[in-house]
Amino acid sequence: MNLLQEKADFQCKALLRIYRQWNSDNTYTSYLRPMERHSNLYVTAAFVAGILLTLGFKDLYPDLERRFRRRGGIIADSGGPHLDAAGKVTLKVNTDREPSLLPVPVIPVGIEGCIGNTPLFKIKSLSEATGCDILAKAEFLNGAGGSPKDRVALSIIQMAEEEGLLTPHSGDTIYEGTVGSTGISLATLCRARGYLAHICMPDDQALEKSDLLLKLGAEVERVRPASIVDRDQFVNKARARAAELTADPDRPGCGFFADQFESEANWRAHFSGTGPEVFRQTGGRLDAFVAGAGTGGTISGVAMYLKQRLPGMKVILADPQGSGLFNRIKYGVMFDPKEREGTRRRHQVDTIVEGVGINRVTANFEAGRELIDDAVRVNDEQAIMMARWLVEKDGIFVGSSSALNCVAAVKTAMEMGPGHRVVTVLCDSGTRHLSKFWVQAGNVGGQVDTCIADVLDARQRS
Repeated sequence: MNLLQEKADFQCKALLRIYRQWNSDNTYTSYLRPMERHSNLYVTAAFVAGILLTLGFKDLYPDLERRFRRRGGIIADSGGPHLDAAGKVTLKVNTDREPSLLPVPVIPVGIEGCIGNTPLFKIKSLSEATGCDILAKAEFLNGAGGSPKDRVALSIIQMAEEEGLLTPHSGDTIYEGTVGSTGISLATLCRARGYLAHICMPDDQALEKSDLLLKLGAEVERVRPASIVDRDQFVNKARARAAELTADPDRPGCGFFADQFESEANWRAHFSGTGPEVFRQTGGRLDAFVAGAGTGGTISGVAMYLKQRLPGMKVILADPQGSGLFNRIKYGVMFDPKEREGTRRRHQVDTIVEGVGINRVTANFEAGRELIDDAVRVNDEQAIMMARWLVEKDGIFVGSSSALNCVAAVKTAMEMGPGHRVVTVLCDSGTRHLSKFWVQAGNVGGQVDTCIADVLDARQRS
């Protein structure tokens, strides 16, 4: 009521100023006889009072009406639920709006329709620590397999269908060699589109990935980690299995090797999807895009789309220890000191980070290599500390490759200086990394005092 009184006082003063101005402008009133001047004043006062009464009633009426309705137990028509005097919920039927006037909803068709258009959001803690906007593309929210590999898997299948290499519900089986995420996306989409999935993966990957593949109806073949020149290496094994099915006349359908490392459908999925989304969601304002590379499809496809529109922006590769891509970008050679004879602990890439890092050239990486401006090396301890940081500061629970991307994004932002905008990718949830990466990371517990220097200064374990 105080606000209403103040408003009425303001209106009253305004009208009095208007009256005084009018009275001073009409000089003939000074020549009127006293009675005529008094009569004129009475008329003017009545006019002003009428206006004030009208304005006051207009302002006070809604409040009075609400008070009356509450005292009388009458529920105001707001279209929502209300509690009556007895404490019971009362719902008003609100069907008077014509259905034809409602906006036409865009309803996705199938699980395939839930892929893409993932949110881009600001990571508050990292932005505050660097003075830059560090934005994350939430690719773990893709609707099929929960990673950016959903885009790739769908693109590979659609391209194969267009070329007549796959026929739904014919017994065709899709084979792929993968460390997990692509296999999960393929297994989901195979069931959605009438195919079977056979996944070959190294036996040193997190167990929850192979367990999930089995639950999705895929056949899983875990093989010993080996060099790409070994015919039993997981990618080569998948290629061979596809050829075996195609050549077997006693088995229905054909075998199709997805070939995510070399298939053009990989980088095209990001050129036509991820890149345009980032450009649109940032309003075309970003200074750097930072991402790791396994097959190389994400960084190549996004770089090819963004660079032709924003030639001044930087594309930065995030690379784990033991991978050769860092030196490929920096020095044009595919070598890492970890790969010296007798120093390697694992057969593929010597890192706890899964899904990125490689020691061979792929067609997808080479498609956009010339557009990559620089590379940032991230060791395992930095990735672990970043994963813990994101939980501690932001409640974001991600896997190893996402943590690696965020470390590289922070390093890039600090090198560029405050006021810049850096975009990176959160690839998948930490729930796929519980038995391996997060075992090393440990429980965050009640820790709240980690600083960004603790992350960047983390030293690689011997």
